[in-house]
Amino acid sequence: MDKFFNSLRAMPLRRGPSRMAGGIAGGIADKFGWDVTLVRIGLLLSFLLPFIGIAAYIVAWILIPAQDDSIILQNWLRKF
Repeated sequence: MDKFFNSLRAMPLRRGPSRMAGGIAGGIADKFGWDVTLVRIGLLLSFLLPFIGIAAYIVAWILIPAQDDSIILQNWLRKF
């Protein structure tokens, strides 16, 4: 399982420093040099699609490492 989480940490994407909720929009904006407000609007519009937008956000929040390399899913699994 550590191999999986190490491969996630090797990705250049991190949950962003400009967080409002899970930091996904901030991370995407930071990675690509986009305006974080526009990314947030795009994410909110994707939530209008039944289930897909919210589910994708939750999966990204659980799997994309934070700035300190912590991964939410890995932290949850360590508790069990």
